[in-house]
Amino acid sequence: MAVGTRPIIGPVGKVRQDEEILERPRYSLFKDTLARLRKNKAAMIAGVYIIALTLAAIAAPLVTPYGRDETHFDTTREPPSSEFWLGTDKLGRDLFTRIIYGARVSLGVAYVGSATAMIIGVTYGAIAGFYRGHIDDLMMRFVDLMFGFPTLLFIILMLLVIPPNSSDAATMTGLFVALGLVSWLNVARLVRGQFLSLREKEFVEAAEASGASPTRIITRHLLPNAFGPVLIWLTLSIPSLILLESTLSFIGLGVKPPTPSWGGMLADGWRAMRSTPHLAIFPAVAIMVTMLAFNFFGDGLRDAMDPTMRGRD
Repeated sequence: MAVGTRPIIGPVGKVRQDEEILERPRYSLFKDTLARLRKNKAAMIAGVYIIALTLAAIAAPLVTPYGRDETHFDTTREPPSSEFWLGTDKLGRDLFTRIIYGARVSLGVAYVGSATAMIIGVTYGAIAGFYRGHIDDLMMRFVDLMFGFPTLLFIILMLLVIPPNSSDAATMTGLFVALGLVSWLNVARLVRGQFLSLREKEFVEAAEASGASPTRIITRHLLPNAFGPVLIWLTLSIPSLILLESTLSFIGLGVKPPTPSWGGMLADGWRAMRSTPHLAIFPAVAIMVTMLAFNFFGDGLRDAMDPTMRGRD
């Protein structure tokens, strides 16, 4: 009963109030997360940049002023101008156009690689965390063994299997597989820890008592409750994959020319830093800004999905 209100006895003996009773606000995970994410200006700006860059990469022929490999031999190594916004490279190709097309490679490898790692890691960690015991011990010892193997060396060995004259699709597929096979270890540990904690909750015991199968318990009860940390990991893992792909392209193990990639463009530009610094600066800025955007968005998403933050805004 609220203070200062006069109770009225209804016809059936129940106490009513002469003021409207306010209902407790109902929280939806998606709506609540989105509402608090909107208050984080850095995360929202980063999210807009990520969406804009992704759309520009998908619709590159519509947003770029020139073709990907269109050359202008009379304007080679030109600095930024009104005609060529970011200048031209050694073959007279528009650098802005090449960076937008290069985003296809970097973002494609990052998105598909992280999704592959998530599928493998979630499945592996869910099995280990649900069954526990000897199965968990055996599976996690394998994870520890994989952690001891140098990541970059493993990726290089995977990519060396691809024939040198392979198509871009074959090279991209090799990158997807290689990055996915080395990136699932952390998410497997994360999901396994979440499952070990959730496994002891009452709703899991109730599901087991009702005769639910292990598959139903995992997919309908445990995975939805572990989805938040996995989504945050997915967002924060993309910058490391972008940097890893750029590193591989920089040392010549990424996509082959003339297909542009940010790491390959940086490798071509750093050799002429004194005479044409824009050839290295703009690809490096694209890598840096994109990584920062994903980090800012991931941090904002983590804060927005933290239940302890509710009501503090």
